[in-house]
Amino acid sequence: MTADEEQALQDVGVILPALLRALEGLLFLTRHLNPYAMARTMAAVGEPEAALKAARPRLEAWPESVQHARTALAAASDAALAAYTGLRLAAVEPDGIVTVFRALRHVPQALAALYPMARDVPPVNWFFLDPAGRDDEALQARLAAAPVRDDTGVLHIDNAPGTRGGWSLYVPEYYSDDRAWPVVFALHGGSGHGSGFLWSWLSAARSHGAILVSPTAKGQTWALQGEDVDTPNLKRMLEIVRARYRVDDTRLLMTGLSDGGTFTYVSGLEAGSPFTHLAPVAAAFHPMLAEFADRARLKDLPIHIVHGTLDWMFPAQMAQEAAQVLGGAGARVTYEEISDLSHTYPREVNGALLAWMG
Repeated sequence: MTADEEQALQDVGVILPALLRALEGLLFLTRHLNPYAMARTMAAVGEPEAALKAARPRLEAWPESVQHARTALAAASDAALAAYTGLRLAAVEPDGIVTVFRALRHVPQALAALYPMARDVPPVNWFFLDPAGRDDEALQARLAAAPVRDDTGVLHIDNAPGTRGGWSLYVPEYYSDDRAWPVVFALHGGSGHGSGFLWSWLSAARSHGAILVSPTAKGQTWALQGEDVDTPNLKRMLEIVRARYRVDDTRLLMTGLSDGGTFTYVSGLEAGSPFTHLAPVAAAFHPMLAEFADRARLKDLPIHIVHGTLDWMFPAQMAQEAAQVLGGAGARVTYEEISDLSHTYPREVNGALLAWMG
């Protein structure tokens, strides 16, 4: 090892902890995002980007032999710092919440840049696991022994940022055909994108062993009105996954946030839906959705509704009504209201949703 490479290794010991702390802060903010409590949430996050900003120049002197690591760390660090810059600006801008949402678009960019290091760098591997998986020795052994394949890990199919109608896919690196795997379709919120929403579920899919599909709506949001162009597209994606991987057809979950949750009702309650379980999160609901639903489809259909008491876009009473109406129509409804949740995605429910499917 050259002197420059030794210095780069020492730099990792400074940069990586600062980067992971900064990302943890951003994930905390994303989870607790509430336009009416931004000052309190920002105060709780503190200023973890300061250490990252101070450490970032160390990357500039790295030798060519470690450029692959430098590229990943630089891209992740720059995206995280851009997110914090936007968040700080939001505090002084008149339309601050728009700036907050724009700033948070950098978070999935940072995660996507960092994830390739999870295979070889233990702290990064640990970061991309659910808390329960971080101490699971059997899981750690499976990840360590997983071969490099071109059909596992994070894949994007016609789903570059700015495009519509494509999908992103995560298949655990330790995938094998010796068992059938549950599949999760995770639908983004209005104007969102599947390549970004993938990261709301990746740690859970990686920790618990599930194939994850994160599609992008064909329009700016899901087909909640007019012609349903999205349901056939989702079915097409599922058939592609079925053709390549061994799928457990008794554990097919459709879930989604906000408009994605509402479309989970719209599409998932159709008679021909292939999904065995539905889990709308922070979704709008109208009783007519149950009226138009297929009665045979509704009978004993497992539906897990997740909503925040602090939801400022769709009041919790809407979700409570959904649970009552759908349960009365014959569905097997579980209702979960989270007291500190606003209109955002609670990643902590993912492991429980996978366990709920059995």
